[in-house]
Amino acid sequence: MKGIEKVVAKNINKILNEYDLTHQELADIAGVSVSTVGKWTLEKASPRMGAIEKISNHFGLPKSYILEEDYDLPPRTQDYTYYPTLISAGIPQDVEPITKKQKISISDHVMGKHAGRRDIAFLRVDGDSMDNIIPDTSLIAYELVNDAYTLKNGDIVVYSNDYEYSVKHYYKDGNKLIFKPNSTNPIHYDQIYNTDDNITIHGKVVLYIVNLD
Repeated sequence: MKGIEKVVAKNINKILNEYDLTHQELADIAGVSVSTVGKWTLEKASPRMGAIEKISNHFGLPKSYILEEDYDLPPRTQDYTYYPTLISAGIPQDVEPITKKQKISISDHVMGKHAGRRDIAFLRVDGDSMDNIIPDTSLIAYELVNDAYTLKNGDIVVYSNDYEYSVKHYYKDGNKLIFKPNSTNPIHYDQIYNTDDNITIHGKVVLYIVNLD
């Protein structure tokens, strides 16, 4: 049996990798300092039970996953909101079925640090205006945006102009909203609107899953 510090360090590093977390993000979850997480990963300290409980509760893991040697879990999947329609990664297109939501199961390994978030929904893109980053037919996960002021220039967003939806880079310049493509295809161009146009930002893209079919 390895020393507890060695076992915990291995398991904490596994959690950091599996959920794509920074030390600061795990520190926030556990309610400790970032230096404390560093000590865990370097076998210099072991977490107290309160921190272990916070980590296990956050990810839905048994405490054994942190405390025991060679404790493996089967891959876990969770359900997320999925809109079974193609969202344009070309020019904005009319998408009426956007309200007909379903569920899609995605593994925690794929979701990484976004696993289990209830404010994330999925769509499938159609087109090549973002293919330098997001290939055609990819699934995109986007976090719901309630306040456009939280967006930064360059974020990838799902937006609509009335009932026409699209996915592009977001930029705000004064009273102009600019949605830029990122494509190998030179036919695509910026979509430019005024802030008083009927533009809705539905969410910020946080990850994508390439269709391998």
